Amino acid sequence: MAKSPLTAAPPIAVVPDVAKSDYSSENASESELQTTGATFSGAGLKARFYKPMDQYEGKHRYDPDFVWEPEEERKVVRKIDKRICTWVCLMFFALQLDRGNISQALSDNLLKDLNMNTNDYNYGQTIFLGSFLAAELPSQLISKKLGPDNWIPIQMVSWSLVASMQAFLSGRKSFFACRALLGLIEGGFIPDNILYLSYFYTGLELPARLSWFWVSYQSTQIVSAFFAFGILRLRGHNGMSGWRWLFALEGMLTGLIGIISYFYLPPSPTQTASKFRGKDGWFNEREEKIMVNRILRDDPSKGDMHNRQALSPKMLWECLKDYHMWPVFILGLTWLIPTQPMTSYLTLNLKSLGFGTFETNLLTSKIPAYVIFIFQLLFWTWLSEKINQRFLIGLCSQIWVFPLLIALECLSKNASPWSRWAISTLIVGHPYVHAIIVAITSRNAGTVRTRTVASAMYNMCVQASSMISQNIYREDDKPLYRRGNKVLIGITVLNFFLFVGAKTYYVFVNKRRNKIWDAMSKEEKEAYLETTSDKGNKRLDFRFAH
Repeated sequence: MAKSPLTAAPPIAVVPDVAKSDYSSENASESELQTTGATFSGAGLKARFYKPMDQYEGKHRYDPDFVWEPEEERKVVRKIDKRICTWVCLMFFALQLDRGNISQALSDNLLKDLNMNTNDYNYGQTIFLGSFLAAELPSQLISKKLGPDNWIPIQMVSWSLVASMQAFLSGRKSFFACRALLGLIEGGFIPDNILYLSYFYTGLELPARLSWFWVSYQSTQIVSAFFAFGILRLRGHNGMSGWRWLFALEGMLTGLIGIISYFYLPPSPTQTASKFRGKDGWFNEREEKIMVNRILRDDPSKGDMHNRQALSPKMLWECLKDYHMWPVFILGLTWLIPTQPMTSYLTLNLKSLGFGTFETNLLTSKIPAYVIFIFQLLFWTWLSEKINQRFLIGLCSQIWVFPLLIALECLSKNASPWSRWAISTLIVGHPYVHAIIVAITSRNAGTVRTRTVASAMYNMCVQASSMISQNIYREDDKPLYRRGNKVLIGITVLNFFLFVGAKTYYVFVNKRRNKIWDAMSKEEKEAYLETTSDKGNKRLDFRFAH
């Protein structure tokens, strides 16, 4: 149980090579805070003024005097990676399997079989993304009330049923209906998982885990290409097209993963005991104390709500009007647009350039692009934390795609299909900094309630950008999409300014707060912490990641 808070142990940083005593000072520069992953200044005052609420699920393991060795923490984190992160990645694999197999279905004449054209496909995808977007925030609110461990499996089983029923599509209307249902059910799944992971990981650890989260997303593209290679060969069996078999079988697989997930996912680090997971749970008492105290010392705001606590309308409104999160939301609207049309249309583009169905799905498919993509995802996420730069690393995604879009626009109509394939592959394999920006959203939120809403809002902005990008390549512009590429080049230039602008804004706010905070005496800081009504990222002692 908690001891006296007056002799609090210094926070244990995620960086194991830094001595514990380095965190005991009451003043910390912005660079020190960013290096340790901490979000609040005044480390020596934390235990006295930041305490979890009584209903917090880990309160019985909270102890401000508790100390542990870095090696113990590393072992616990590895155990969390094995038990939690790996399964979350598997669930994301299932999401992308059902969300992305429309691409393989296109290569098996889905549009022709349903008497549809490219514009119909665009409309269907826009309906899907619009429904996905509309469900993001409601899904997060439900998840916060029921707990992600309950809500995520319910989502998975529900969408697997709809995904399987796509085997019975008959035309435009049924296609649009299924797209809408899938979007409504799948919406919120990603921020739900981000919220869930934040219960187990510190702010500095989260980007790397999210990078593996999206590695599983791209790995699905590779694995599903091989699935499609085999399943699409069932065309004609029982009078069904290959793409109908694809939807039916892959939907069933997702449903199975969802059912297992319902019994597998624990509510929190201190609630792992169950009939399915074992009566003693996954962690002993000391490991639970390490998990709870390291999380709260990294971000004390995580103890402000328990994991079954819903957001009130007032809380929701406070989160929505948090202007400090708006730079991230604006980036979410635009930064992915330059690469999304090529990612969505690579299958159709390759077919129009003369590649066959199975070449498109294997030899010349997205597999080389996704291998490049995975490498870049892991590298840039690692580098962003290594050099403590996030928005500037994000800018590299635009620097990468800018010359490629110009080359694509200028490429001769008579150029070799392989030249266009090479450029397209490099565009699809761009530096994917999504994990970095999602982690910034989580870290800069400052409270559990803002994290819940901000994760959904950022993902809603990303889905809105997908809706925009789905309509940049149009039927009357194919197959070279000259007009569409000019639009993408212009948006890329805009993104240069947005990434630099976001960086500048957060640096400015941090410097202004540092100036005020450093000018205060110890007594003034204590008085502020004891009496302030400021919450989360509005507090003077809060520092933004950038």
